[in-house]
Amino acid sequence: MKLTVDNRKKIHCRMQMAEWLKAARVVTVVFGLVGLILLSGCDRISGGNTGSNKAAANADAAPAVPVFAVNTTAAAQGQIRDYLSLAGDIISGSTVDAYTEVQYGKVNRLYVSVGDRVNRGDALVSIDPSRPGMNFVASIVRAPIAGTVVALPAQLGMTVSPAAPLARISSSNALEIRLYVAERFISRISMNQPCEITLDAYPGEVFRGAIREIAPTVDAASRTMEIRVNVENTGSRLKAGMFAKVRIITEFKESIVKVPASAMIQRFGESYVFVVANDPKIPGVAIARQKVVTPGINIDGVLEIQKGLSPNEEIIIKGQSLLEDGSRINIVERVAPLGPAINTSDAK
Repeated sequence: MKLTVDNRKKIHCRMQMAEWLKAARVVTVVFGLVGLILLSGCDRISGGNTGSNKAAANADAAPAVPVFAVNTTAAAQGQIRDYLSLAGDIISGSTVDAYTEVQYGKVNRLYVSVGDRVNRGDALVSIDPSRPGMNFVASIVRAPIAGTVVALPAQLGMTVSPAAPLARISSSNALEIRLYVAERFISRISMNQPCEITLDAYPGEVFRGAIREIAPTVDAASRTMEIRVNVENTGSRLKAGMFAKVRIITEFKESIVKVPASAMIQRFGESYVFVVANDPKIPGVAIARQKVVTPGINIDGVLEIQKGLSPNEEIIIKGQSLLEDGSRINIVERVAPLGPAINTSDAK
């Protein structure tokens, strides 16, 4: 069957219409996908903003409270003392020179040597007073006191005279320490003040003594005043000439409240410490409370508290510089309180 011209035109038109419909469907699908993607992105953005707004609202409703990490200890009750730290040489408290009574003579014998121990009346030196053509009995020089021979100027064959000492005897049981106190510390010195003495020869040991003598004048050149401290020499272990370190106790207090000096804060003319307390609003939560105190003497980092603090109160000793009254705290470490031993410090 032959197709007429009209039939061919109709078939051609139908084919073009089908192609247009296919193209329209593709465009519709593409636009639909793009729309879904855009809607999904908007939902995400909208949802994110909503979460942020909720978080911000929650933050405004319940702001975060800072918590400070601190170390604490308990305020101790005990003794404290202050002292002056000086150093000097040990000298003999009783030194006596031995002389001869003859007007002329020569040393013909030595009975002792430097370092020998002698008793009172022991022979030290023999002097021959003989002259040409005249023979005399030797004269014996004897120890005037018991002690140690610390010097022996006499030599064999030397000519002697009554004015020159032949031997020097030191009583080692009566030793003294010669010290020089700076002028600015003179007001803190008085008779019979107790002293602690240490020597490099006996590390770890402490010898006792007291001020026995105070010079009546101050040396104008050095601006120092000489004092003498006697020292107990049990067993004669200390020797004249040794170097000693001396602590003169100038102030002593008992039954005082003492804390580490680092615990005290000074702001706006006030001195205070922070103590640990419980938050009255939240049970089990620790906070810092500010307490105004009156400080006393500060000895080697140990501070006397005269007023404002009681023994055994828990105080903050580290991390307190940023605290305010009522700050929330977290106790990281509790340090043992200051021991009962007496605390001391140098005054230079």
